[in-house]
Amino acid sequence: MIKIRRVYEPSQKKDGYRVLIDRLWPRGIKKSELEIDAWLKDLAPSNELRKSFGHDPKKWGDFQKKYKAELRSPAARELISDLAKRGAKGTVTLVYSAKDPDHNNAVVLKDLLEREIRKLSPRKALH
Repeated sequence: MIKIRRVYEPSQKKDGYRVLIDRLWPRGIKKSELEIDAWLKDLAPSNELRKSFGHDPKKWGDFQKKYKAELRSPAARELISDLAKRGAKGTVTLVYSAKDPDHNNAVVLKDLLEREIRKLSPRKALH
C-alpha cells in the first residue's frame, strides 16, 4: 500500500516505511525531528522542473509529463522498483512538503508506484 503524508503532519505507526521524496530539506524542521526511514532525493523533481512548476495548478499537466520522464532514469527506476516491492509487502508513506495536497510530486509518484505494484501482483485469471 502506498500512502502520502505532508511532512508537517505527525507520523503514525500505520505509516509503515516513511520516505521523504523532496530534493530540499523541509523548512522549519530539524533533521532529528522528522521521523523518516529514507530520504530519496533522486525521486524528487529536478530543481529546474520544480522551479518551472512553482506549484501552479495550471502547469500541473505539463509538470506530470516532465516529472514522469525524469522518473524513467535508471537511478529512479531502481528506487521505484525497490519501493514498489516494499509497498507490495507493507505500507510505504511518501512524505512531501508542498502545501497543495492535490498538485505535488507525491501524487504522481504514488500513482506510478501503485502501477508498479500491480505489475508485481498480477490478478489471478478468472475461469
